[in-house]
Amino acid sequence: MLIREKYLNQLIDGKDLNLIKVITGVRRSGKSTLLLQYKDYLISQNILEDDIIYMNFESAKWYDIKDYRDLYSYIKGKIKNNNKKYILLDEVQNVSKWEKAVNSILVDINSDIYITGSNAYLLSSELTTLLAGRVLTVKIYPFSFREFISEYPFKNNEDKYEKFDKYLKYGGMPMLVNMNDNESLIINYLNDLKEVVLKKDVINRNRIKDVVFLDNLIKYMASVIGNLTTPNAIAEFMRKNGSTITNETVDSYLKMLENAYLIYRVPRYELKGKQLLKTQGKYYFVDNGLKNIIDGMSSYDSGSSYENLIYIELLRRGYEVYIGKYNDIEIDFIAIKPNERVYYQVSRSIMDEKVEEREKKSLLAIHDNYKKVILTMDNVKNKQIDGIEVINIIDFLTF
Repeated sequence: MLIREKYLNQLIDGKDLNLIKVITGVRRSGKSTLLLQYKDYLISQNILEDDIIYMNFESAKWYDIKDYRDLYSYIKGKIKNNNKKYILLDEVQNVSKWEKAVNSILVDINSDIYITGSNAYLLSSELTTLLAGRVLTVKIYPFSFREFISEYPFKNNEDKYEKFDKYLKYGGMPMLVNMNDNESLIINYLNDLKEVVLKKDVINRNRIKDVVFLDNLIKYMASVIGNLTTPNAIAEFMRKNGSTITNETVDSYLKMLENAYLIYRVPRYELKGKQLLKTQGKYYFVDNGLKNIIDGMSSYDSGSSYENLIYIELLRRGYEVYIGKYNDIEIDFIAIKPNERVYYQVSRSIMDEKVEEREKKSLLAIHDNYKKVILTMDNVKNKQIDGIEVINIIDFLTF
């Protein structure tokens, strides 16, 4: 399995800091593999295996550990010397009130603690309050396109566009690279993954009873990728189609899907007033393959698919991402880091002069000196339009 150096190095940099390292992300995105790779790293640094306590709570081996008391007692019983203990807890949310055990271990045992989980509860205000802010977060995403092509070698005369087409259609879940382009197998896997995420991280965790509405909601969300919307507008649409759902319920269900890392809400940022807008936003899926399995594989090569892919890539690169608004003009993405800001427009092609003018107009309306970029599938190299960089999407993804 690919060594995901970016994430692994974050864990290595945090080694022995008095912080709980929290690895989060959607199911099957590689959290467990990363934790095992970190375990191998510890052993390579001459840490004794007896001083590493690794527990994967999706394994039947740990079914007897039901709550924080069981967890604390087990780990306490493993302490046989005064050496620092490296405690690796995989999918720890399966243990009731686990955070109490982790907090006590941090206080009582000379330890360095690493946990993974597939739900944003790991980062909830209650947890961070209990742990007094002693948390270092590593957010993991499905494979980037660079990782995808490094693990999924080119075949025969396949070019980068054909490789990208597979990535756009099937997404970057790590397991796909082992499926040898077997579309039936890939579709079954993505369907299974969608059901597992919904059942374990949404339905069971939140004790949802209206599963039919949840299914309709997620299908609707996959169909409106990249469109401005609100929970109220979604509820109104659902009611027009026979549902009796309330605005509050829609808002609650959307937050559950966000907490499972299946969808992400992107707020709007008013550039003129320099403030976040509470009304409207856009939603994107964590992975194009999951979006496509819900919305239909036949529509994978669409403008919304490119937007979805670029949004997650910007998150992967560590940006805070917003939808831009300047008067009546919309900017696809504002990507922000402490000392950097980039404006992006995403368009499958700008070969049509009207399309080029539209995308250019949005960026030129912003009167500042930050970088402005149009991302397109057009075959462009070192192209600029009125100071705006035009970059091929595949080239951008392989920077």
